[in-house]
This record gives sequence, C-alpha cells and structure tokens, in this order.
Amino acid sequence: MTQVIDPSETSAPAVPPAPAVAPLSDLVVRDAREFGVYARTGGWAFALLVARSVRPGGQAAGETPKVSAKEFAQLAGCSPERVMHYYKAWDRAADDGLVPHFEALRPGQEVELPDADVWLTYYVSRTSATSERGTAIAEAAEAEGIRPTKALEVAENPTALRAAILADPSTARTARAALLDRLREDPELQAELARDVVRTDDLKKAVATESRAADRIGYVADRRVRADQDPGRADRRRPGPAARGGRAPSVAEAYDTMKSLVAETVEADPRLRVQERRTKFYSSLQKATRAFEELTFDDAQDFYEDGMVRRLEELQQAIGGCLAALRGAGGNQSHG
Repeated sequence: MTQVIDPSETSAPAVPPAPAVAPLSDLVVRDAREFGVYARTGGWAFALLVARSVRPGGQAAGETPKVSAKEFAQLAGCSPERVMHYYKAWDRAADDGLVPHFEALRPGQEVELPDADVWLTYYVSRTSATSERGTAIAEAAEAEGIRPTKALEVAENPTALRAAILADPSTARTARAALLDRLREDPELQAELARDVVRTDDLKKAVATESRAADRIGYVADRRVRADQDPGRADRRRPGPAARGGRAPSVAEAYDTMKSLVAETVEADPRLRVQERRTKFYSSLQKATRAFEELTFDDAQDFYEDGMVRRLEELQQAIGGCLAALRGAGGNQSHG
C-alpha cells in the first residue's frame, strides 16, 4: 500500500527574519578614527592641532588666523603651559626635519605625522626640564643614549629610586657605579660620603678591613722585587706546591712569606734597614696627614668640647718635637 506524504510535513522550518542593523553612528565613526590616529601617531596628533592653530603672543594683522597659547588653552579647557609643551615638542621636531615648521601650517591643515614611538623623544611635560637642573639631567640622559623624559621622571621621584635600590641588587650596583663616577667630579659629595662612612660603624669596619687587605697586597707587590734580588734566599723561603698541598698560596700566606723574607733581607743589610725605617716613616706620615685632612670644622660649634682643643695642642707639641728632631738631624748631616 502506497503511503501518501503531506508535502507540508517535509518542508524546512521557517527562518526568523534577521534583526534590523542599526545605522552606524557618525559619532562612533569619528571617535574610532580619532583613536586610530592617536594609536598610530601618539602625541603628534595633538601637537599638530597646536602647531597649526597657535602662534605665541597672537597674530599680527594680515597673518594666518591663529590664536595665542592662552586663548587656545581657554578654548581647550587646559593650561597655557600644557599647550606650550606640545608647541615646543613640535618646534624641536621641526628643527630636526621631522615635521613642517609652524609658518608653513595653517588651521585645519593635515600633514603626515611621525610614528608614535618618536614622540617621547621630543615631548617633555615636566617643568623641571626647563630648569638648569633639568637641562643637565636631559643632557646626561642623551649622553647615555636614553630618553630625557625617563631620567627626569626618576629625578623627580627619589622615593621610587630609593625603593628600587633597596629591593634590587642590580639597581643598587648601577647606582653605586654612577655614584663613584659622580664622586670624581664632586669634592663636596666626597667629603659628605667620607663623613657618612666615619659615622657608620659597619662601614668604618669594612673600610678598615679592605684597607688592610690592600696594604698587604701592596706590600707583597712592592717588596717582591727586592726579595728576588737574592734568588737563593727567595727560593729557600718560598713554599713549593707540595708544601701547600698543590694549591696556590692565598694573599695572607704570600704576605706572611714575603714579610719573613723581607725581614731577613733587611736585617742582613744596614742600608736596607735605613731604607726600611724611612719607608715606614713616610707611610706613617702619610696616614697621619690623611687623617688630619679628613677633619672638618664647618659645624664645630655643634660638637665642640674642651678635650678636643687639648688633644690638638698635644698634637701640636708632638709635631713641634718631630720637627726639631728632623731639623737637628738635617743639620748634623750638612755639617758631616
């Protein structure tokens, strides 16, 4: 028996009509296009608005209808200083040939703009950049190959710099290297840092330890030549690899060995004994001179005590005695 199928049962389900598409708002289109311009060019888009519409001080009769930075700022609802930051950024770029000069622009004119990445090279929003300090920072940044805005931002936020130094050893090492470079050209900072070291017990101990180590290395280096003048004695006193267990001698071991060798050599030669005493005298004199030069009396009224004066008077008498002894020795040598 043949089954009769109703055609209506096999037809596809009805498709609902597509919703009507709302017309695209002109305002949305304008915003999107303006956003695209800014995404591609950054601050150049705003600088162009200033460059083609602003003439500082206003315009003279017959000139292109531009306005002063003050009037433009009033229309824009911002400060004239902000307008001039954009104006000066455009001016610097025009000097470098990246954009047209102001005189070649008229209100409403469109020009090809540089990439957004270049903007920060010319734009400096901070007022400190125009000061003597800001100029020096900007010049140093350019010498280091970085953008002045980065250096100015760090200089204006010393708390952030301190936090980075405290938290990051790498930043601390960079700051230390920069500080050492600065010290070479800043005697006042040298004096301040020396006072800080003297007043901080841990730093003072560290400096003393490093100084002793440097003295030992210098002693070994300075005396090695004299010791090698007698190869036989040097070979007898210098420990071989077997005595050291096959390892290289440490600075302390080398110092002790060379000290014993020098003492033996000096004891056997009267001329070397005199030379050794002369060297020690000059070394002590240099240390005493350095210690005295580190004394500062700019704020003596804050820490003055009578005991200080007495100690200095005693030191003066001792120096007088030294001078008398040396002058007497010099006189005896001239008579002899």
